[in-house]
Amino acid sequence: MKINLEQITVRHPSTASRSGEVLTRVSLAIASGEKVAIIGPSGAGKTSLLHVLACAQLPSLGGLRLNDQDPWALSNTALKQLRAQLFLAPQIAPLVPRQRVVTSVLAGQLPQLSLFQSLRNLVYPSNLQGAHDALAHFDLAEKLFERVDRLSGGERQRVGLARALISNAKLLLIDEPLSALDPQRGDQALASLCQTAQESHATLIATLHHVEMALKFFPRIIGLAQGHVQFDLPVAQVTPALLEELYRDQRAVNPAFDVEQTAGSSAPRPAFAPVCR
Repeated sequence: MKINLEQITVRHPSTASRSGEVLTRVSLAIASGEKVAIIGPSGAGKTSLLHVLACAQLPSLGGLRLNDQDPWALSNTALKQLRAQLFLAPQIAPLVPRQRVVTSVLAGQLPQLSLFQSLRNLVYPSNLQGAHDALAHFDLAEKLFERVDRLSGGERQRVGLARALISNAKLLLIDEPLSALDPQRGDQALASLCQTAQESHATLIATLHHVEMALKFFPRIIGLAQGHVQFDLPVAQVTPALLEELYRDQRAVNPAFDVEQTAGSSAPRPAFAPVCR
């Protein structure tokens, strides 16, 4: 899915003043099938940007076009059809505690199902193999019929990501997918998301606090701070100096914050090749 953002401004719902701006005049062009990581300090506006792209938040100013369509100019029926092609995975997946894992995973397909199919799925899951295969990407296939409330926090996060794999969406918007995962599971999660996006020709956009993982897996990096795009570059051009500047305010608040440690040993070099292509 092709994305064009033109001078997007998003204000906090409780204020109409400039002081309440979460995003300010953000312009981006993302081609269909691209894989993009958005990095930046806490409060930069990363999650708000995903909500705008998911047509879940109407910007205060500016324009959004998805595949050359203005979502907010569409009829209710057409907007629903467009949203069926989008998948937003929040940092904390909204899983029903007493629900079976298979039902939670198959919820990723709800936008493509009729009301009757959705209700039937609660009792008779229609795509057991698809749910099993999605969970297998995260070593959770044996949890297919477990209850969600019996899973660990990391397992629940991976179940939420399995939804993305089964969604058949053309735009995958993934918010902080590694917050509850160890490094090995984090590698596994991003590799699976990249593979799925590649195979389905979907556009993948992920927000990440783990800078080293963004540099390792994504060919394009967008640095966001205080609601502004600080840089938008191929990974090989993202230098330690740019990262230092991006996280400057966070270091001022937290002197112990170490950009070099956050970026790990994957600092980009001219010959650097990201895993997710």
